[in-house]
Amino acid sequence: MDALNTDKILICGIPIDSVTMDEAILRIGQLIDERKPAYVVTPNVDVIVKLQKDSEFKLIYEKASLVLADGMPLLWAGMFLGTPFKAKVSGSDLFIELCVASAKKGYKIFLLGAKPTVAEKASLLLRQKYPNLKIVGTYSPSFGFEKNEKESAEIVKIIREQKPDIIFVGVGSPKQEKWISSYMDRYNVPVSIGVGISFDFVAGTVKRAPKIMQKTGLEWLWRLFNEPGRLWKRYLLDDPVFFWLLLRQKLKNRRHNEKKSQCDFRKE
Repeated sequence: MDALNTDKILICGIPIDSVTMDEAILRIGQLIDERKPAYVVTPNVDVIVKLQKDSEFKLIYEKASLVLADGMPLLWAGMFLGTPFKAKVSGSDLFIELCVASAKKGYKIFLLGAKPTVAEKASLLLRQKYPNLKIVGTYSPSFGFEKNEKESAEIVKIIREQKPDIIFVGVGSPKQEKWISSYMDRYNVPVSIGVGISFDFVAGTVKRAPKIMQKTGLEWLWRLFNEPGRLWKRYLLDDPVFFWLLLRQKLKNRRHNEKKSQCDFRKE
């Protein structure tokens, strides 16, 4: 990101790039031009919490070419710490914006994830909306595919044959990032991005929160209301740990600044 002159903001031990959507698109274009396998991650509160106790997942994040702030809570966290982000760049929004950019620049994309009918419908709707968009393939993996070397090898073979510039993987975190990290050198695509439930949003099988809820940081509440059985533990038990981690970071920063001030005073 040096060419874009951007900063990384530390949130609960995770460095996140402070970029606008346009800057993210520009950087991804640079990665495509470089033609070396790279990947982009889009952490939200849930991911930040998972990273605290999953060393493999954290190492994957450390090697990402671009780490983007997905969700208003991360932007609020940046402001709380006195290091505000330029903008929110969510995975679902990035997915659409990259489809727009790909239609204009001729990038080829591949969709990996979701149920067969969902991936196909998302592909059809995207190509209808952006006629020049080149979606060279879709693949809906079976449950537990990430532990199935035979199926993963077949996916790699299909991707290599289609030679996309970008592969979007929508199977949820940390599964999607771990699969990308394990196989990216084998399928050899310039840019891989985990986009979670984005294919379902496009296909209309899952309705995304209204814009007002996205902008006010209440998208989680919308999802909890619509999928309480699956998401209650994540949002009500796991994710609140984030606020304790954030407060601890704030207090640690304050102590550091106070100690630094005392040292500077003694030097004078």
